[in-house]
Amino acid sequence: MEHVRVALQAMDPVSHAGLAALLQFRGDITVLRPQQRADADVLVAAAERLTPDVVATLRRAGAETVAPIVLVCQEVVEAELMTAVECKVVAILPRAAVTSERLAHSVRAAAAGGGVMPPNLVGELLKQVDRMQRDVLAPNGLNASGLTPREIDVLRLMADGFDTNEIAGKLCYSERTVKNVIYGVTHRLKLRNRSHAVAYALRAGMI
Repeated sequence: MEHVRVALQAMDPVSHAGLAALLQFRGDITVLRPQQRADADVLVAAAERLTPDVVATLRRAGAETVAPIVLVCQEVVEAELMTAVECKVVAILPRAAVTSERLAHSVRAAAAGGGVMPPNLVGELLKQVDRMQRDVLAPNGLNASGLTPREIDVLRLMADGFDTNEIAGKLCYSERTVKNVIYGVTHRLKLRNRSHAVAYALRAGMI
């Protein structure tokens, strides 16, 4: 079983100690010290509500690590759901229902690239994603990955090993157009280089 390193984020010492106690006897989970947060595979955060202060704290924590977040919260209302997702929250556990087993399951799911949501929030999240696709992304020629069809075509050929000149020939574009497409993707999505752009598209399931 793969070992998961967990960092904790709580609004008060009692909640922090409670999270640590729930996870400390899991043989495949290690709770890191605060100064080790950058090495975490998953961040577990606890809060009463998703207030603006909590959102700001989650965003600061997310800037310190690329780890997904498991949120233990008294309540997350439907209107707050997309905000939580934007803060890298992939699992939400109602505070009153948290057990050691449920928390460990959510941590493992987050580390594996999955998520855990209460059933009522899953349906709402799907509806909100659909609205975003219909009202925001589609009118701008984008999809949920943030890529246009032309960008996907270029990245697919890059993944197949073709260089700029060959891609231009296959798509009937100029080399300058291909270079502009690649630059646009890497700049807009803050990707480091062409390889990073291809990896992003692969992870998004677009190529």
